[in-house]
Amino acid sequence: MRALGFDSFGGPLEVREVPVPDPSPGGVVVRVGASGICRSDWHGWQGHDPDVVLPHVPGHELAGTVAVIGPEVRGWSVGDRVTVPFVNACGRCAQCAAGEHQVCARQTQPGFTHWGSLAEFVALDAADVNLVAVPEALELSTAAALGCRYATAFRAVVHVGRVRAGEWVAVHGCGGVGLSAVQIAAAAGARVVAVDVNPAALELARDLGAEHVVDGAGDVPVTVADLTGGGAHVSLDALGAAVTCANSIRGLRPRGRHVQVGLLPAALGRPEVPMDRIIALELQVLGSHGMAAHAYPELLGLIAAGRLHPQRLVTRELALDDAGPALAEVGRTPGIAVVTSF
Repeated sequence: MRALGFDSFGGPLEVREVPVPDPSPGGVVVRVGASGICRSDWHGWQGHDPDVVLPHVPGHELAGTVAVIGPEVRGWSVGDRVTVPFVNACGRCAQCAAGEHQVCARQTQPGFTHWGSLAEFVALDAADVNLVAVPEALELSTAAALGCRYATAFRAVVHVGRVRAGEWVAVHGCGGVGLSAVQIAAAAGARVVAVDVNPAALELARDLGAEHVVDGAGDVPVTVADLTGGGAHVSLDALGAAVTCANSIRGLRPRGRHVQVGLLPAALGRPEVPMDRIIALELQVLGSHGMAAHAYPELLGLIAAGRLHPQRLVTRELALDDAGPALAEVGRTPGIAVVTSF
């Protein structure tokens, strides 16, 4: 099969012929119809993820059709249209028994723990736990965006951040996750402040429902406090950088909730977390890591009802041959880029 691969961290990204994977006994092989290009893939390419073993095929945000089924799979058939969370849960550990699949102790992640979906085929583990049926009305390019960025933002805003109508929500970083969070928070009735250094990203954030947009090069916490009358109720670091993490916390009002969504690899520097402010204002600092497959029906129902529009986040559809340059420059062009031609 054709796949995008690399042999060294930060090295050339090349489309090459590699073997088609086999399914595990409880897993499937999916023929990829669409695969997003995400900042997390960039981190893997740069060597920031300890699970990545060279040579490697990235890609973890996917949708397609089931091509091969392992002998222990019961709930799926060849030809089923599916997507999957980027965290593939084992379904057997204590976290899975509690329904918290996104923090499974024995999780696998396509594109990190094994070869990923920027390829014609990808292997996925524990299919009966992790696969999500894609409605016929939903384009595979849109469904692929749900696997990481949109579903991650949905859980961060709705389940972890517990955003309520009328609250001020600050979103720091308007990449795929951040723009998704802007749209989802606005749809929930929140008043959204979007922060980024890219004017085009801020313009798209405004189109997706942000009431105010802020240049991240300025004094962000002061600006957010001024715009919101004392600070955000909920603030998300959707980028994953020392400055955006600190700004998100410092821009909260008393008893506000910070949600860390963007990865903070040690190679890029650790943030200085203002613990004195967290204590004095009784702030909550929360982490959010994807969303379990069993939580997708709520999200899919809101999409079907026309209350959420993830398709507006997909701003580019690419061929696999163009995936390497897009991965190397991820974040420079606003919105989500999806490979749809393999």
